[in-house]
Amino acid sequence: MAKKAKAYVLDTWAVIAYLEGEPSGEQVADLIATAHEEQIPIYMSVVNVGEVWYTFAREVSEEDADASVKSLRDLRIQFEDINWEITQEAARFKAQHKMSYADAFAAALAKVKKADLVTGDSEFKPLDGEIKISWL
Repeated sequence: MAKKAKAYVLDTWAVIAYLEGEPSGEQVADLIATAHEEQIPIYMSVVNVGEVWYTFAREVSEEDADASVKSLRDLRIQFEDINWEITQEAARFKAQHKMSYADAFAAALAKVKKADLVTGDSEFKPLDGEIKISWL
């Protein structure tokens, strides 16, 4: 049996799948429900929350973007501010791997929090082993 996560970090890919009702979004919903039942914290970096916001603002409207962020807050996902330790780790990931800077922040937060990164984004494949990834 797989070792239970001590915490989860959601990346933008997972959150958008959840908010848009995609099939993998059901897995995210189940993970959130189980995490709450088992009192496992769920985090997102404010950089990734911003990426969710601008995606919905650009594709739909700012009101929809605000509603999306409110949904995340209602789910008790903890928004983590970015300090130098996380920024430096994100910069290290970005320097060493071909990935977006926002994705690097999700990975860095997972590493610093010793959390499982929840994603279906193949950009994270090179980091599998360096950080724990829960693939959708």
